[in-house]
Amino acid sequence: MAQREYTVALIGNPNVGKSTLFNRLTGLRQHTGNWPGKTVEQARGRCVTRGRVLQLVDLPGTYSLISRSREETVTAAWLRDSAPDCVLVLCDATCLERSLILALQLQAVTRRLVVGVNLMDEARRRGIDVDLSRLQRLLGIPVLGLSAGSGEGVEALLRQVCSTCEGFAAAVPAPVRPSRQTAALAQSIAGQTVRGGGRPGWERRLDRFLTRPVTGALAMSLLLVLCLWVTVSVAAVPSALLERGFARLGEGLTAALAPLGPFWQGLLAEGLYGTLSRVVAVMLPPMAIFFPLFTLLEDAGLLPRLAFLLDGPLSRCGGEGRMALTMCMGLGCNAAGVTGCRIIADPAERELAMVTNALVPCNGRLPALILLSGLVAPGCAPLVLAGCLGLSVLVTALSGLVWRKGHPAAGERAFLLELPPYRRPRIGQVLVRSLLDRTLFVLGRAVRIAAPAGVIIWLLDRFGLLPVLASALDPAAGLLGLSGGVLLAFFLALPAGELVLPVAALILPQPLFATWQSALCALVFFLFHWPCGTTIATVWAESRRVGTVAAAILLPTAAGCGLCALLRLLLA
Repeated sequence: MAQREYTVALIGNPNVGKSTLFNRLTGLRQHTGNWPGKTVEQARGRCVTRGRVLQLVDLPGTYSLISRSREETVTAAWLRDSAPDCVLVLCDATCLERSLILALQLQAVTRRLVVGVNLMDEARRRGIDVDLSRLQRLLGIPVLGLSAGSGEGVEALLRQVCSTCEGFAAAVPAPVRPSRQTAALAQSIAGQTVRGGGRPGWERRLDRFLTRPVTGALAMSLLLVLCLWVTVSVAAVPSALLERGFARLGEGLTAALAPLGPFWQGLLAEGLYGTLSRVVAVMLPPMAIFFPLFTLLEDAGLLPRLAFLLDGPLSRCGGEGRMALTMCMGLGCNAAGVTGCRIIADPAERELAMVTNALVPCNGRLPALILLSGLVAPGCAPLVLAGCLGLSVLVTALSGLVWRKGHPAAGERAFLLELPPYRRPRIGQVLVRSLLDRTLFVLGRAVRIAAPAGVIIWLLDRFGLLPVLASALDPAAGLLGLSGGVLLAFFLALPAGELVLPVAALILPQPLFATWQSALCALVFFLFHWPCGTTIATVWAESRRVGTVAAAILLPTAAGCGLCALLRLLLA
């Protein structure tokens, strides 16, 4: 017999576990971040159960159907324009009152409604008891409890969804009410169905510590510095091993390509393979270390506290608290940081976060920054590197002040952020999410851009054009305190910043930097210059606006050129 197909909309507040349930039902590995607003696009998947095919649509997390943010707009528009066979709204058992507001609003627009009260296991650990039977009577909607992470109650929920799709147990329609009245209904129902609870004392004390300006900023800074230190110190070993392994493979490839002749042998083995292998060897280990560490902080519930802590300072610079999260992601990879800007609702604030993300040095630039810091101030490289990070934050803030004058936020600004409970990170999911969603995704984009660039660099070297181009750039580079060969290396290393020093070594004799002054100018230009090709491509993919891409390129370039020119005058 042919399987019957139904469309099921999955909706709920941010951080309520929608993506976790979606992954469990469909088997797709969608990101399940532990900060609000992580799912900002529709995701679809199929679930086959009891001879029925459920087409699940994971809608963006939203607190209400009143369109104020990008997430709410997408969700409300889809529900208005589509006719799902069932709407499954997930509520948070640990904070039922807030979730019920959305459930009551949905009850006014659809009768095919099922309420799933998620996080029942976490509620029990907190001593919270939810009377599901009474909640169902008060709402007139099928209500089932579940724990999406462990799978508890999922089968029963699926049976109820199938029954609702087939027209059974339809919800009792409710009139459309004003927002304040809906909130007061939600408060009353939660008061009648929830017993016990309250956050543990240690959580409240930890929140007071982490959300205060001084102690919170110090603690979060130490955590991020620790992540960077572990990344830089540990990644050197696997990077060296990969380089040696790729070198051996390259020797075999060179020998295998010998019948093609010197030209094609060099083009494929040295230009194409050599560039790709260097990009992978340099980028993969730091990303494979930094992104899991970053995701652990996210999964534990610490990063939303950072966003809350920095919302005040960032809002005065034209941004908002979530911009702090995208800047932190940029420390791992600017392309990933640009992608993370989806969590920012306001278009102007989101665009600011995208065009300024490259002002934060990514892990690809950190090795060169560490090397140059040692040349500038031997024995004090960590302090110089810390100063570089501080300077990048300062330039980002100043850029936001300038940007805000020409790009005001849309409407009255309101920052709504849920502080999720502290949780023990789920190591398995962290590894899958960080490796698949971030590391391999970004690495794939870098490889696609590095391949043709490697061919171009080899051809320029083959025909002796590199010295000619370097000499042509000498006058312009001299104004910045650089040599033409170093500036040419920056241009040719557009696919990945990791290529700058290797390409410079190909063009120039050793040593690359004759004085500490030239190393200092190179250090500043490494910190601020145009983004890599992967980041530029990501800005275009996220914005589809030429102006946004141009700003993302010109803003850091202008900062680097201006600071280098100033340094040259001061050091002359």
